[in-house]
Amino acid sequence: MPEKKITTDSGIEIRKIYHAEDLPPGSLDHQEPGEYPFTRGVQPDMYRGKTWTMRQYAGFSTAEESNKRYHYLLSQGVMGLSVAFDLPTQIGYDSDHPLAEGEVGKVGVAIDSIEDMQALFAGINPEEVSTSMTINSTAFILLAQYVVMAKQKGADLKKISGTIQNDILKEYAARGTYIYPPKPSMRIITDVFEWCSAEVPKWNTISISGYHIREAGSTAVQEVAFTLSNGKAYVQAALERGLDINVLGKRLSFFFNAHNNLFEEVAKFRAARRMWASVMKSMGATDPRAMMLRFHTQTGGSTLTAQQPLNNISRVTLQSLAAVLGGTQSLHTNGFDEALSLPTEEAARTALRTQQIIAFESGVADTIDPLAGSFFIEALTTELEEHAWKLIGKIDAMGGSVSAIEQGFIQDEIARSAFEYQRQIERNEKIIVGVNSFKTSESGTIPVFRVDDSIRQVQILKLDAFKNDRNPAMVDQVLQDLNDKAASGENIMPAVIDAVEKRCTLGEIADELRSVFGEHK
Repeated sequence: MPEKKITTDSGIEIRKIYHAEDLPPGSLDHQEPGEYPFTRGVQPDMYRGKTWTMRQYAGFSTAEESNKRYHYLLSQGVMGLSVAFDLPTQIGYDSDHPLAEGEVGKVGVAIDSIEDMQALFAGINPEEVSTSMTINSTAFILLAQYVVMAKQKGADLKKISGTIQNDILKEYAARGTYIYPPKPSMRIITDVFEWCSAEVPKWNTISISGYHIREAGSTAVQEVAFTLSNGKAYVQAALERGLDINVLGKRLSFFFNAHNNLFEEVAKFRAARRMWASVMKSMGATDPRAMMLRFHTQTGGSTLTAQQPLNNISRVTLQSLAAVLGGTQSLHTNGFDEALSLPTEEAARTALRTQQIIAFESGVADTIDPLAGSFFIEALTTELEEHAWKLIGKIDAMGGSVSAIEQGFIQDEIARSAFEYQRQIERNEKIIVGVNSFKTSESGTIPVFRVDDSIRQVQILKLDAFKNDRNPAMVDQVLQDLNDKAASGENIMPAVIDAVEKRCTLGEIADELRSVFGEHK
């Protein structure tokens, strides 16, 4: 009887045993951390010098409530904040818009105005705390609000650091929180690149995200291929604007998912670094730091189960370990209750403690790239890379990511993988503990976190008071100026900053640009 074929989640066959002859020739030669092609990491001393940044993604209800959670997380050892925004904020609607009903403050914090941004970061010094914002179609507006808030606190803009996700291509392909069509969206992103390079040089202007591609059902190979293809499209757009690839490259960051297949995930991170270094070199980068793939990791939300939710602590631990062994620069660990609700304070604390135990008790941070030289890991890194290059070749042949998305290729590939994965679960070919195997009749209840619908009314009252305390003629004037800049092709960021300072709301700014660019359907 033939031996059963075993594969990774991407369908790469795993051999029974690996030997030295399974390695590609020269695969272990000249591989040093901090040196091109960065397979072994982007820092010469990795975590021996400084552990990864421990972030906890948080945001819910009002800015004031989220601010309390941020202060709690900072008191528990978090090194950087990661802001979740509610859906109306993500798609450019104020809390009083009819389409915002039922969604205000639910999956993140509601930010309508500069006053909300001030409340969100009350008592927090933007020069001392790095802030990541998971926001895309309205990223430029939230960045403007953050910059204005920092200026009002007296911060030196040259010293503030953080990241806006600002990755619109994966929204069309996998997630859906877009506003404008692809071409004006790409123009806004390059406006942000250009403005930030001069005004906030320590700010990461984009976090090119594989995370949501994976959440939508892609494989690890697809996550790498589609993410790096999107990265190429952003760099190409910036080069066409005349930006310097050696400056721009240092301000690009990436955002990856970590799933349960430990070795494939480690190989994925190592392969992605090597591939991006090659991409940037081929596009003209000469500074090695501009070829480095620096990335944040979040553990896999789609892997969490509502059944036996405490099992999720084990899943998150495995996934965190993969991220650290793979050389992540920062990490968010999901709460064990997130298949049921937003994380409770206890779940958020347990998630953070998971990172701290890995950092300070496990010993995995003591040496760089500890799995290097494993016949299995080295062979798998190379195989995963080869599969990803083939997929990138197909996208290049279509004219790049924007064209591949417009043709539906990337969306179809993700959908096919998601369908196949679900079919494997339903056929019991893939075991999910507590779901299709090792089930129990559950009696215990896990406390869940709920955001009340009354939050919308609170936000509307705040908005009304905010709008009554401003000069309407000045608001009309700065919005018209923004319209003119958008129509003329000038960089819109100075006009957006001006609009925020003159007390325009997020929805008003987004709507003004809807009137110029239209909406993507």
